[in-house]
Amino acid sequence: FDFGAEIEGVLIKPANYDSSRKYPLLFVIHGGPTGTDRPWRAPDRYYPIERFAAKGALILRPNYRGSAGYGEAFRSLNVRNLGVGDAWDVVSAIDHLDKLGLIDPSRVGTMGWSQGGYISAFLTTAESPRFKAASVGAGISNWMTYYVNTDIHPFTRMYLKSTPWEDPEIYAKTSPMTYIKKARTPTLIQHGQNDARVPLPNAYELHQGLQDQKTESRLVVYPGFGHGITKPKQLLHVMQDNESWFLKHIWGEEVK
Repeated sequence: FDFGAEIEGVLIKPANYDSSRKYPLLFVIHGGPTGTDRPWRAPDRYYPIERFAAKGALILRPNYRGSAGYGEAFRSLNVRNLGVGDAWDVVSAIDHLDKLGLIDPSRVGTMGWSQGGYISAFLTTAESPRFKAASVGAGISNWMTYYVNTDIHPFTRMYLKSTPWEDPEIYAKTSPMTYIKKARTPTLIQHGQNDARVPLPNAYELHQGLQDQKTESRLVVYPGFGHGITKPKQLLHVMQDNESWFLKHIWGEEVK
């Protein structure tokens, strides 16, 4: 990869996997950024991974730069490099799996919550031609918007090493909205109305930008919820919306 290290990830295959076929590829990107994905058998809270696999997709959960468990140096690789570096790790995985002949590069999607939503927002703008569909859950779209609204201002200063008043360039470089004119990927946006960690204006900004670009997008706001969706009825709704979105844009199937 661009910094000379390997990126690990968990690759989930369909039960009837056939090595002679090329499969759609769906990324499910963890939050943090210091989260970690491991090969354990547990359902995801927001994304119907098992149903995607049963439908005939490869699902990759990448431990992009900055993930925990690989040492302090690895965790610091996205300092002043958020979005730019970790999104590149995802794009590099597409190229790697395509070179191995495992995937159909014309049917790639990305989804994630929190930091995973931010990376998906970055991919749906800066790397839009590579993705047929995206889902952005509680994701940052603009670091300036985030910085002035969030309940954890030190997080931004810790990773970008500055405030937007002192270094507006790094805030622009790492913000998905900077690249909104490139956005062509149909994007589902899901966000809790009372999110104090990644406040709702981030979702409004991304949605309006996509609408102004005439790019298909859908914004779903969950009243009464914060940074996570925590009740069964709404969690089911989140998951069903994600399934419908990717069935439509990856498989061409409308869900009624």
